[in-house]
Amino acid sequence: MFVAYNFQQFKTVGESTLSWLQKEFSALRTGRSTPTILDVVSVESYGSRVPINQVANITVQDARTIRITPWDKNVTQAIDVAIRESNLGLSVAVDDQGLRISFPELTADRRVGLIKVAKQKLEEARITIRGERERVLNDLDKKEKDGEMSKDDKFRAKEDLQKLVDEANRKLEDLSTRKEKEINE
Repeated sequence: MFVAYNFQQFKTVGESTLSWLQKEFSALRTGRSTPTILDVVSVESYGSRVPINQVANITVQDARTIRITPWDKNVTQAIDVAIRESNLGLSVAVDDQGLRISFPELTADRRVGLIKVAKQKLEEARITIRGERERVLNDLDKKEKDGEMSKDDKFRAKEDLQKLVDEANRKLEDLSTRKEKEINE
């Protein structure tokens, strides 16, 4: 009788790690305007910190410019301060309609730096996957020791686990390769 191991927690961790990496990569500016870069910036509004998209409309004007139009003109200054303090390397200009965010052209040094940061984020994601793999392997060892699983079942489960690890790492690597290509364009 084959005892199937439930890999649901591993799959959940893999999916959340992939989502985390996508979010981290979206914050890496590539010289092209994208509103998602502002997702990591929160602004002080009416006594609490909220994302910019909860106090203003954000639209892409052109390849290197974003327009932020606050619903309440009183938060314009707070948005300006929050973006400047975020260290995203964006230029902010305040006008009568709101704010205009400019994405400066990336230099070769900045590209190298962004790729380095992207590789660090990829490694953090891989470490998370490895940690979860270790947890599952320890659980498999315990189940075999406790007699809940035979050696053959444990061997099959380890093979299945390795397939899941390889798949998760491939997805992370694909995401990283796309981001690196985007940075170099």
